[in-house]
Amino acid sequence: MDTQPEATPAAVPLQAKQAGEVRLRWIWTEPSVWTERMLTALEYGVKGGVWFSLMDKVYSAANLQAGFGSVQANGGAAGVDHVKIDDFAKDLEANLDKLARALWRGTYQPQAVRRVYIPKPDGTQRPLGIPTVRDRVVQTALRHVLEPIFEQDFAEHSYGFRPGRGCQDALRRVDQLLKSGHYHVVDADLKSYFDTIPHERLMERIRSKVVDGRVLHLLEQFLTQGVLDGLKEWTPDEGTPQGAVISPLLANIYLDPLDHLLAEQGLAMVRYADDFVILCRTPEEAQRALALVQQWTTQVGLTLHPTKTRLVDIRKESFEFLGYHFERTKSGINHWPKKKSLDKLKDTLREKTKRTNGSALQIIIIHVNRTLRGWFGYFKHSLKTTFAPIDRWVRMRLRSILRKRSGRRGRGRGADHQRWPNAFFAKLRLYSLVEAHRMACQSS
Repeated sequence: MDTQPEATPAAVPLQAKQAGEVRLRWIWTEPSVWTERMLTALEYGVKGGVWFSLMDKVYSAANLQAGFGSVQANGGAAGVDHVKIDDFAKDLEANLDKLARALWRGTYQPQAVRRVYIPKPDGTQRPLGIPTVRDRVVQTALRHVLEPIFEQDFAEHSYGFRPGRGCQDALRRVDQLLKSGHYHVVDADLKSYFDTIPHERLMERIRSKVVDGRVLHLLEQFLTQGVLDGLKEWTPDEGTPQGAVISPLLANIYLDPLDHLLAEQGLAMVRYADDFVILCRTPEEAQRALALVQQWTTQVGLTLHPTKTRLVDIRKESFEFLGYHFERTKSGINHWPKKKSLDKLKDTLREKTKRTNGSALQIIIIHVNRTLRGWFGYFKHSLKTTFAPIDRWVRMRLRSILRKRSGRRGRGRGADHQRWPNAFFAKLRLYSLVEAHRMACQSS
């Protein structure tokens, strides 16, 4: 029998290496869905540019299990069926099997979304939809399948609800553009965006890449599932509910053509979900950008807020984006938390530092520190002068507690600063924003 040298199959390690590199580029994808073969097809393109036969990947046991894991990690309240995450987990295998069978047979029906209202700083209320746990599991499994297909072609300047991207990346880009002379800003606001996305036009965008009829039907079911608002139930004919797992992806899909349109026109847009700014070098360029956005939104059934959308020259005016206030100062263009962001922080801390709080001071400080650390993690890039006033305010709140406990009335002031000096709170490990900022500057 003839023998061949065993050196010839060298292509196998090369293929393995290439496959490994593909996996690294898509490390965030759900591995039970996006195998090496699927990821390679994603990068090199599929026949006709559209994806068939995806439904079996939605209802696979491993994907549903991963979907529940994500839902459990995110937490959240029960939906209209009053089933909590812990309740669903008690008989997890049977519940996931039941979902898989219903999806396979085509008998799955989403339950109504429970609507609640979240107060906004301006006194209005933001509607939020809470799907049932079972529906959140299915939506997560569906997102695992669809997200990479659309993520592949999303524009570079879109940062909201995308893997490996976040608010800080968007803010960093805005800061870079301002410092490079893009002083003219289109500060845009889409009026009730999530509630006004036209269903049929959205489905057209999805059908341009996905032609699995069962997946498309499942998406349509989620878009038209009932909404239970108190005792009133109704079926939406437009929009995708804020709070639904699949909504951020759908919102990005619908705005993606606008992203590419502005990029093709050479305009520097920075978008986070429905919140975006366009930074330009001249007022004429800003006016052209706004006209393009106005024309596009009208064509696709969306509306720019008439009073909140405006043109800003940062050398004369300020604007706000993703919780930050941007303004020109003597030292240049700077940013710090907008007033609503500071008010929200103080409201949270007030609840934790009431004078009637009966917990030990060390326990109160632990809860205060948790809030301060989280807030600093987002706002640490603010102007240096932001932090000292907040530190003083927090210490005043804590001195007021100690003052009441020692039989005195009123806020902590005057001699209280000597009675309980800053070093007293430092010894109790009170988190200092000033010190945290100093350390962050040193490390950077």
